Amino acid sequence: MPLEVTSSVTIPDSDLSMTFVRASGPGGQNVNKVASAVQLRFELEASAALDWGTKQRLRVLAGRRVTDDGGLQIIARNHRTQEQNRREALERLSDLIRQALIRPKTRKATKPTKASQQRRMDTKTKVRRTKTLRSKVRWDD
Repeated sequence: MPLEVTSSVTIPDSDLSMTFVRASGPGGQNVNKVASAVQLRFELEASAALDWGTKQRLRVLAGRRVTDDGGLQIIARNHRTQEQNRREALERLSDLIRQALIRPKTRKATKPTKASQQRRMDTKTKVRRTKTLRSKVRWDD
């Protein structure tokens, strides 16, 4: 079943792969017998579901979770069951992709107003005058 991130973005199953490994942590006596931790791998570079800009933002957001060959790896091992860990891994991937889908606003350069430039110059003049008054008095001037 494909992963639906938003109404407009759906990740196909061919871009996702899951492996189950043994996990430390909660599990009681089963912890050494049952492979309950999930390693979710999303083929970031090969995926056609996301555009180039979103992939770049996702790569930055994921940080060290992106492997050298262009895959994004998420490990979930907080729960006792495979199903809960699988749901958590898919949810974490969805959250990352949702964050990457948000385009940052472009900054528009503006000029300072004449009044703000004048205020800045007046402040500089006042500070300079204050500092000269603090200096030692010289009699040779």
